[in-house]
Amino acid sequence: MTNIQFSDFIAHISSKSLRVLDSNIPLKDYISLDLSKNNLALKAIDTSSSEALGNFVFSYITSNNAQVAFGGYNEVRNIYQRSTYFNQNDDATERNIHLGLDLWIEVDTPIYAPLEGTIHSFKNNENYGDYGPTLILKHNVNGVKFYTLYGHLSLASISNLKKGQQFKQGEEIATLGEASVNGDYPPHLHFQIIRDLQGFEGDYPGVCSQQDLEFYLGNCPDPNLLLKLTAGS
Repeated sequence: MTNIQFSDFIAHISSKSLRVLDSNIPLKDYISLDLSKNNLALKAIDTSSSEALGNFVFSYITSNNAQVAFGGYNEVRNIYQRSTYFNQNDDATERNIHLGLDLWIEVDTPIYAPLEGTIHSFKNNENYGDYGPTLILKHNVNGVKFYTLYGHLSLASISNLKKGQQFKQGEEIATLGEASVNGDYPPHLHFQIIRDLQGFEGDYPGVCSQQDLEFYLGNCPDPNLLLKLTAGS
């Protein structure tokens, strides 16, 4: 299966929106959010501060009468420059292109399995600016195996898990963590689809450099193909 075929497969798993948040939240209450380096409004924000960035994000949600802000796939961001974990001071190798979909919503929000799956692995990724508590599910849909990653969770979310544990579609799998545990970000879910985990356990790159972009976009298709949070997805 080629990367194009895999993306098409993901898009056609369901004709309806599959949710990682409460399915009772109507799609009209989701608002897209631009955190790219091209968003001039961010120049007035100290994005190295989780509090300042959180005020920006949640004010945006409130001003748009929404409940959730989402976006970020294949988005070039400056917000990672605060951390040496991403910033290598080289335009070619600096990891600043986001590979997942972020869903910004309040701390402790429950997260649900969009598809039936089993726990592949979990880990607390404690680097500054990293995922914090992270869960990876393994899925098998019509014989096609792939993975979904859930980052920036609460510590409690990974405290009593077992590899191979099964979750049904729509079952609660986690809750969102606060800045003190989630890599120092405002509360949000990093949701990513991964075709080949490449041997990773409880972790997988969610941000890449320009020189590696082609590979990662092929291995990690747009999560909105599955979630369908916008018209035409």
